[in-house]
Amino acid sequence: MKIHDTAGTPNAARIRIVLAAKGLDDAVRFRRVDLISAEQKRPEFLAMNPIGKTPLLELDDGLVLSESTAITEYLDNLDGNPLFTGRTPREKAVIHMMQRRVEQLVLEPIDDYFHYGTPGLGKALAPWRMPDWDGRHEWGRRRGEAAVRGLAYFDQLLATRPYLATGTFTMPDITLYISLIFNDHTGLSTAGLACLAAWRAKVAELPAVKNRSGQDLVAEDIARMAR
Repeated sequence: MKIHDTAGTPNAARIRIVLAAKGLDDAVRFRRVDLISAEQKRPEFLAMNPIGKTPLLELDDGLVLSESTAITEYLDNLDGNPLFTGRTPREKAVIHMMQRRVEQLVLEPIDDYFHYGTPGLGKALAPWRMPDWDGRHEWGRRRGEAAVRGLAYFDQLLATRPYLATGTFTMPDITLYISLIFNDHTGLSTAGLACLAAWRAKVAELPAVKNRSGQDLVAEDIARMAR
């Protein structure tokens, strides 16, 4: 298997945590996609994923999977012992519901704020980020406010449960954790969100997170990408 991504980006980090937890690090090869030069928007990449985003999982038979949730589903179920995507219909439903909530309430608004309310990844991506639209910075500000509201929602939620969907660390928890690291480099405040901070500290000590895609490594790479 081959993964096309850029180390340190939020979605790449999500998949690296899954690989570590499932013991699949040695089963994949990585090909770095140069996001700064907008390689993901070039024809050869768009032929694999017309959405023009990473990561991609290329299987040995040539099938290319895009979307972090789809890649997680595939990797998590290879051995018939899913850790992140649920075992029962109920677990699967709740996991996917909470996954979408994290994406819509936190990760997507943070990403929009990063690209529209800050310089983002620079000039190469400007044609895909509406640089001439007069409302660009206002849109970024509003999306930043939406992200802060989303973070407050999850702070309240985590006051009543150990993890988002089940009693264990699952796919939406991965996404929320990586979103928090990404958010460190946007300037959006998480002050006063004590339950979220405590949860983050707990997750940072989980073996799959700490040993393979730990906070310092991911944060370091995201900071580099953000410069």
